[in-house]
This record gives sequence, C-alpha cells and structure tokens, in this order.
Amino acid sequence: MNQFMREMPVSFPGLFPGLEINIDPVALHIGHGVYWYGIIIAAGFLLAVLFCARRAHRYGIEKDHLYDLLIVATPLGIIGARLYYVIFYLDLFRNADGSFSFSKAIAIWDGGLAIYGGVIVAVLTVFFFCRHKKISVGAMLDLGCMGLLIGQMIGRWGNFVNREAFGAETTLPWRMRLWESADQFIEVHPTFLYESLWNLLGLLLIVFVVEKVRKFDGENFCFYLFWYGLGRAWIEGLRTDSLYLFDWTIFGAPIRVSQALSVVLCVAAAAVLIYQLVWKKHDPQKLYVNQVQMGEKSSDGN
Repeated sequence: MNQFMREMPVSFPGLFPGLEINIDPVALHIGHGVYWYGIIIAAGFLLAVLFCARRAHRYGIEKDHLYDLLIVATPLGIIGARLYYVIFYLDLFRNADGSFSFSKAIAIWDGGLAIYGGVIVAVLTVFFFCRHKKISVGAMLDLGCMGLLIGQMIGRWGNFVNREAFGAETTLPWRMRLWESADQFIEVHPTFLYESLWNLLGLLLIVFVVEKVRKFDGENFCFYLFWYGLGRAWIEGLRTDSLYLFDWTIFGAPIRVSQALSVVLCVAAAAVLIYQLVWKKHDPQKLYVNQVQMGEKSSDGN
C-alpha cells in the first residue's frame, strides 16, 4: 500500500465537488493499532451471522448448528483467505534479501484477504461439518451464501479506508481521486463500490426471487457462484493490482487469476442451474427443510 496515499484524503470530484474524506486506517492507536479494516470485516461478519440466524429455520438448520459451524469455519476461512493472497502475491512478503517474511504474512490488518481463498476453505469446512452432523450440505450452503454476500458487501469498504483494490484511471462522473504525492493525483474506478453494490443486488435477488422459488438444496449457493463470478469477472478487469495468469491474453488483454477463476465458477454454476431447473424434476418434499418438518410432525404424532 502507498503510505502517502493512505494518509491523504479521498474524494469523488465528479459527484461531490469540494468534499474530501480522510479516514485514518488506524481507528485506535493502541499497541500495534486497531485498524478500521478489521473493524469493518468484524461488523460485516456480525451482521451476516445475525441475518443467517434469523433465516436458519427456512432451511431446516438449527441455530446451534450454525453457531457451531461458525466457530470452526470462521478462523479457517480467514486463514484460507490470507494463504490464497500470500501464495499469489508472494513477492510482497519478502525481505530485502529475498527471504520470506512471516511477520508480513500475518499482518492482515494492512489488508490482503482474498475472498476466493476464504470461500474455498469455508465450503470444505461446511462439507465435513454437515456430513458429521448429518445435515444437508446444500441447505447449509444456501443459508451461508447470503452471509457471504453480506460480509463481502460490507468488507469491501475496508478496502476504501485502506485506499486499495481500486481500478484503472477513468473520467466517469463517479471517479475516485487518490493522491500519489503532494502534487500528483489519479482518478480511478471505485471498484470496491462496484463490488459492494453488486453483492447487495445479489443478496436482494436471492432473498426476494431465488429463495421464494427454490427447488433444490444448493440452488441459492449455485446462484451465488454464478452471480459473484459474473460480477467479479468484469470488476477484476478494471483493477490494477491483480495477479496475471502467466502471459496469457484474450483479445489482446492480459488474463487475471481471479478473473479466470470467476469465469470458470460462473460457467460451471450456470450449467448446474440449467440442468437442475430445466432438465431435472424436483419434489418439493425432498428439500431438507421439508424433511425436517415432516420428521418433527412424525415425532409429535408419536
């Protein structure tokens, strides 16, 4: 991160002329410091948990099972997100002599959590947890993906405070101005805002459309993969801090790692959704929530 940039104000001259926002990335200067990045991520996590807990019954998931899962999945997800980032941006974590710096690798308060790493580890954790507890993996993923969207939607504002994860230069009315030096600025795409709004729209689509017509366990999650992959594919193309996939290009433009992964997930999720919704017939009674309710009625009858 550009140290000078993080200490200078951010503005949106095309929308709010004269208005400058200058938030110190360090919220509390205590010890090493309490960073806004961590506070914002924690806030997103808390809202995601509260939201999922209120909707757990719609998927036949007990709140206690959700909380037990979070105790395991949360730290593992953070580790996965950080590992993904460190592995693909390894040069950022080297000392002057070229050796690996463990202290830099664990400094997540400066930013550097890759959502795909977190999602991959979280999904694996959900799979093994649900198999152990004999809970529907698809139902748990359907519930959890809404929490992921909330966390991603809010967490991106941590990038704003840190002055990172922005896009290429632009002259669009909503451009964001960042200072590189005392007399030089750049005006760029606020990609953090694009992704935040994209995730908000995805959450609304799941809550008000997909959830109401859900035919199989895992449908919400497939839509999440499709929607997030679709959005990340074009948003990643605007960013300037991406890791490139070897020297490969498409239409003359370099391919980014996250962009390629996003396209793969989007296409794969779309294929699953088309197969499940168009070609395969589903019995509503086979949804996990309905099976749980039928089991409860049978128990009451006995």
